[in-house]
Amino acid sequence: MNYRKITAIIQRDALEKVEKRLQDLGVSGISVTKVKGYGEYMDFYSSDWMVTHARVEIFTTEKNAETIAQAIMETAHVGLEGDGIVAVLPVEKLYRIRTRSEAVVENI
Repeated sequence: MNYRKITAIIQRDALEKVEKRLQDLGVSGISVTKVKGYGEYMDFYSSDWMVTHARVEIFTTEKNAETIAQAIMETAHVGLEGDGIVAVLPVEKLYRIRTRSEAVVENI
């Protein structure tokens, strides 16, 4: 089966709504981390220009990747610089450490 990894870097204020939307879609697992960086939007008032965002990572099947990416963009969008980004990457292999076998991802 072909898998994809979706990485979204979004405003922290949008995280709760995005999590709820993903649950409503039936996404079976996500990872969330707090990250700092700058890109399209920079905090010029900070000495290092860094802005804090949330990074959401999801492993899913190829057929579900676009639906999930679109849902994240629709939910996190407010139309301002710094809304974030979504990347969809191919995954060669995915293993479960517990069983030491190839994982089967069961998302929407």
